[in-house]
Amino acid sequence: MASPVAAQARKLLRDLALRPPLLAARSQAVQLTPRRWLNLQEYQSKKLMSDNGVKVQRFFVADSAKEALEAAKRLNAKEIVLKAQILAGGRGKGVFSSGLKGGVHLTKDPHVVGQLAKQMIGYNLATKQTPKEGVKVNKVMVAEALDISRETYLAILMDRSCNGPVLVGSPQGGVDIEEVAASNPELIFKEEIDIIEGIKDSQAQRMAENLGFLGPLKNQAADQIKKLYNLFLKIDATQVEVNPFGETPEGQVVCFDAKINFDDNAEFRQKDIFAMDDKSENEPIENEAAKYDLKYIGLDGNIACFVNGAGLAMATCDIIFLNGGKPANFLDLGGGVKEAQVYQAFKLLTADPKVEAILVNIFGGIVNCAIIANGITKACRELELKVPLVVRLEGTNVHEAQNILSNSGLPITSAVDLEDAAKKSVASVAKK
Repeated sequence: MASPVAAQARKLLRDLALRPPLLAARSQAVQLTPRRWLNLQEYQSKKLMSDNGVKVQRFFVADSAKEALEAAKRLNAKEIVLKAQILAGGRGKGVFSSGLKGGVHLTKDPHVVGQLAKQMIGYNLATKQTPKEGVKVNKVMVAEALDISRETYLAILMDRSCNGPVLVGSPQGGVDIEEVAASNPELIFKEEIDIIEGIKDSQAQRMAENLGFLGPLKNQAADQIKKLYNLFLKIDATQVEVNPFGETPEGQVVCFDAKINFDDNAEFRQKDIFAMDDKSENEPIENEAAKYDLKYIGLDGNIACFVNGAGLAMATCDIIFLNGGKPANFLDLGGGVKEAQVYQAFKLLTADPKVEAILVNIFGGIVNCAIIANGITKACRELELKVPLVVRLEGTNVHEAQNILSNSGLPITSAVDLEDAAKKSVASVAKK
C-alpha cells in the first residue's frame, strides 16, 4: 500500500508534471490543494475563452472596492456575482480575516458590491484548500449573474491511451464528474478526435445531443464545443474542463466555470499566456526553485529528496516511507542539469529547518552523474553541510561520479540501490 505522504506527493506531481488527467486516474486522486506549473486565475481563463469566441458571463476585474463598485454599475445587470480571485477551491464556503464569510456573493445592488469588496481585497481568505491562515485576495471578479436552467459537463483533454485529444461529456454537470463516472458510467460520453483532421461537425453535434441540448440549443452547443476545441489547440492546452457547461432560461449556452491546463513544453510559443502565470500564492521556496529550472514540492517529513524525474521522485518517496521515514520534500532536477543547479538545489534543501538528512537519488540517462557528483561536492564544501547525506547514483558516467565522491574526503554515504539508500537515510535520522 502506498504511503499517505507518497499519495500526497503523487497527486501534487500529477498536477505539476504528469499533466494529462485521464478520468480513471482522477477518480483515484487525493483531494488536496492543486499545484500547477502554470497558474491562471479564473478571470484570466475566462478572458482567454471570451477572446476566442466562447460564451462566458460578462465580467470586470477590480483590485479596489472603488473599482468593484464602478464595475458593478457598468455591468448594468439584474443580478451581480462577486468572486474573490484565488487559485484554491471552496471559495464560497471560505472565511476572510476581515470576518466576512464566503468568497462568492450574489446581490442586485451595486453599492453592496463595493461594501463586500472592501471586506475582501487585502484580506486573507481561508478555504478547505488553503493553508490555515488563508491566502491574500488582491483582486475580485465582478460578473453578471445568470440563471442556469440545466447543467452539463464538458472537457477536452489529451489522452495517451487514445494518442490524442478526447472530448468527454456528461448531461450531469455542476457536480464532481468522478462521482458520476463511478455511479452512472453510462452517462459519460467520449469522442476521440483525430488531431490531424480536427473535430468534425458530426462529433460536436453528437456530443451536444448526448449532453441533452435540444432544438436550436443543440446547434449552439455544438458551435461552442468546436470553439472550445479550437482554443484547446491554439493555446497548447492539455485540458480544457467546463463545469458547468450550462443553458440559461433565455436560451443561451454558457461556459460558467472553466479549468485550463497547459503543456509546459509549449512555453516558447505561448509567451503571452505564460506571462500571466500567477505565482503569488506559491511558497517562496517554490518560486526560488523555479528561477533555476528546479521543481520543488514541500512535504511534512524530515528527509529531503533530491531526484531527477517525477516517477523516480514518487518511488523515492514511497520507499522512504516504507522504511519508516518521512520525506520533507521533492526537488526534481529534470534533465540537462548543470553544476550550478545542483549547488542551488542543495542551498534550497539546507534552508529548510525540518531537513535532518538528504537523500540524492539520480538515474543518469540524460543526466551525467559526474556533473551531479561535482555539484554535490562543491555544495557540501561551500555550504558546510551539517546533515547526513546519502547518495545513490546510477547510469551515465556513474563510475567517474563514484570516484569523485569517494575521493572528496567528505562525509558522504554511498548506496548501492534505492532500497539501500532509503534504509541508510532513515537510519541517519534515527541516530540523532
